[in-house]
Amino acid sequence: MQIRQIDENYSVSPQIAASDVAEIKAAGFKTVICNRPDNEDPGQPDHETIRKAVEEAGLAFKWIPVISGQMTADNVADQAQALEELPAPVFAYCRSGTRCTNLYAAIKQMRG
Repeated sequence: MQIRQIDENYSVSPQIAASDVAEIKAAGFKTVICNRPDNEDPGQPDHETIRKAVEEAGLAFKWIPVISGQMTADNVADQAQALEELPAPVFAYCRSGTRCTNLYAAIKQMRG
């Protein structure tokens, strides 16, 4: 896993596996957000597989799929709402971590 800290309560990563959840929990994260649509790449674990592992570890999970290169205002609003409502710190992932980073930047820009 390649975790990149964006701020004290938000970090991003490329695609994770269910086996990574223990490390995510040990790092102190309270919420995992998946910004990747299912079936984007062959062999990619679906969000339900990750959700199950995350919730079994006692962490919160949210799925906000964002199509690569097609981030919408609804995606930004959904991510902002999740960051307000779910416990921090938050670990977000997608294929490379870029969509998660771009969502966060859009939220910051929206809030001024």
